[in-house]
Amino acid sequence: MKISHLILLSFFFILLLFSITTYINYRQSELINENAEQFARSTDVVRSGNRFQRNFLNMVSGLRGYLLTNESYFIQTYDSAIVENEHILRDLRSWVADNSEQKILLDDIRQLNTYWVDEFATPLLLAKRRSIDSDSSKVAFNKFYKQMLVSGLEKDVQQSLQLKFAEFTNFEYGFRELHKEMVTRSIQSTKSISFSLTAISVIAGVLIAVFIAKYISSRIVRMVKMANAIAEGDYQVHTSDKGKSELSQLAYALNNMAQILHTNISLLKRQKDELDQFAHIVSHDIKAPLRGIDNVVTWIEEDHSFDLPPKVNQYLDIIKGRIIRAENLLKGILMYARVGKEARDKEVVDVNDLLVEVQEYIPKRNGIKLNIQQNMPVLYTERVPLLQIFTNLIVNAFKYHDKESGFVKVYYKIKGDVYEFFVEDDGPGIDSNYHQKIFVIFQTLHERDTIESTGVGLAIIKKILEDRNLEIKIHSEPGEGSAFSFTWPKNEYYATSN
Repeated sequence: MKISHLILLSFFFILLLFSITTYINYRQSELINENAEQFARSTDVVRSGNRFQRNFLNMVSGLRGYLLTNESYFIQTYDSAIVENEHILRDLRSWVADNSEQKILLDDIRQLNTYWVDEFATPLLLAKRRSIDSDSSKVAFNKFYKQMLVSGLEKDVQQSLQLKFAEFTNFEYGFRELHKEMVTRSIQSTKSISFSLTAISVIAGVLIAVFIAKYISSRIVRMVKMANAIAEGDYQVHTSDKGKSELSQLAYALNNMAQILHTNISLLKRQKDELDQFAHIVSHDIKAPLRGIDNVVTWIEEDHSFDLPPKVNQYLDIIKGRIIRAENLLKGILMYARVGKEARDKEVVDVNDLLVEVQEYIPKRNGIKLNIQQNMPVLYTERVPLLQIFTNLIVNAFKYHDKESGFVKVYYKIKGDVYEFFVEDDGPGIDSNYHQKIFVIFQTLHERDTIESTGVGLAIIKKILEDRNLEIKIHSEPGEGSAFSFTWPKNEYYATSN
């Protein structure tokens, strides 16, 4: 399985657990809101029931007051209580579920209320109103009133209503307790489930993270070790990794790269060895015929110098010049081939003394002055390569100077962990198009017949510096002179290319 797919699946698994937890908490909040609404409804039901009972008592007291005193105030209380109780019963009916026990109790309460009004209160009110017309009606009312009181109808209805409302209210209180227990259990269950799912999510996340980190890091460490081994020159190293993940593909690529590098490096080493061998063989084998040609020319000059025409003597001089150039080219090839192969023995090198030694190789140019900065640094380094660099740069500055008078300056600057040395002149300068060409072996900017040059000096400098991961630069324009600069470490802690 690919690592990206594994990470996505792990992420979706943890996200699913958190989604379930969130959904459960959401459902719990809905249950709590629903219970709050039901509690509010229950409170309204109980409150309305109590109001109904108070109103019924007001109806009874208002009816009795009116019957005894004939005051309209009492009948108004009675009428308002009847109207309000009708509204209360209508509201209670809307709050109570159909086909429930409370619905049956509410219907019984309504019937008792209606029965009391129709069978007790209304007949008494009618008799009271008729008693005003005559004394006989008054006597009849008193007799009827006593009969109603003696019958116990009012008392029975009141007791029945109280019992029904007590049962109705107790049912509501029981409903509250039941929902309260349900909500409590639900909250406790939700807490347990939420905690469990959260703990599982955290543990799963940690385990998945540790597994992925270990899974990735262990394989990366193996590949890093492999890369370090390749960097140290072990191109036969191999890492075993099965699967189709991205790291497996990277491991396959590294193995393939190591195999290709092993093949190519082996080929390059073989070619390099063959080239070095070729350079030495060619230089040594060509030197013998060159010496033979030089000896023949010398014999001709010694035995027939007076017999030969001037033109032939001129040709012989040209041949001798070509022999010298060929020998110098062979010498340059050998020097170029040896760069980087000598043992790098380090010693204390005073650059001031080194430049004094360089002056022995400078061609005689009376008008050109060499200016060397005072107090050049003292290094602990390889002496011969540094001597070659300074010698080639300073000798070239004198050799190619095109003026009768001028200067060549040698100075340095501190640049971080390295010194930057400069060899500057006020000679002819070099066009920017040729700044790279002059560092290629056998490449020169002048005709070989005008200035004797092998075209090897700057190539040797560049190879010495590149072999040490150092650099050389040129700043030059035609007619404005040239300034070559190269870096050299203060301390010998550079990485070599070998």
